[in-house]
Amino acid sequence: MAKIIEPKKPTLVHSTPIIGGEVKPKTETRKEALNRLFRENGLVEEDVYKDKTRKFVIMTRTGIDKIVAKRGIVISYEPVLIQVGQKDMKNHVIVRASAQMQNKMVQSFGEASDDNLSAFNKGYPTCMAEKRAKSRCVLMLTGFYEQGVYGSEEEEDEWR
Repeated sequence: MAKIIEPKKPTLVHSTPIIGGEVKPKTETRKEALNRLFRENGLVEEDVYKDKTRKFVIMTRTGIDKIVAKRGIVISYEPVLIQVGQKDMKNHVIVRASAQMQNKMVQSFGEASDDNLSAFNKGYPTCMAEKRAKSRCVLMLTGFYEQGVYGSEEEEDEWR
């Protein structure tokens, strides 16, 4: 059984001397952490969408795929619920993803239903559930999630 790794505390980036010779550690701001994560993962501006009004950042599908390739992340999927095409019932799919990067492993779920999909995506609930699970795992493993970055597939149901 995989365990979920808790988010790390802010990373120590350098120390600043203060009066009396003591050293006070300086931690990264959210902006500094995001800039570092972008550089480490080879991302560019087109890999994210920034909503300045509502103050959130969305990682695009291309950004997620770049991170997976750069970091060598391995992901496996397990269907938890697939309820599709049944008369008098809404489509509803839940997928569990397990992802590993070096010695870190996380699990997360992706869920898609008629209630949280756009008209275009209603025909693809299993694909959308898989994409949501993948995005969450990748962003958790790499530190983006703790900085408030979400996958583009989450945007549909989180930010309407």
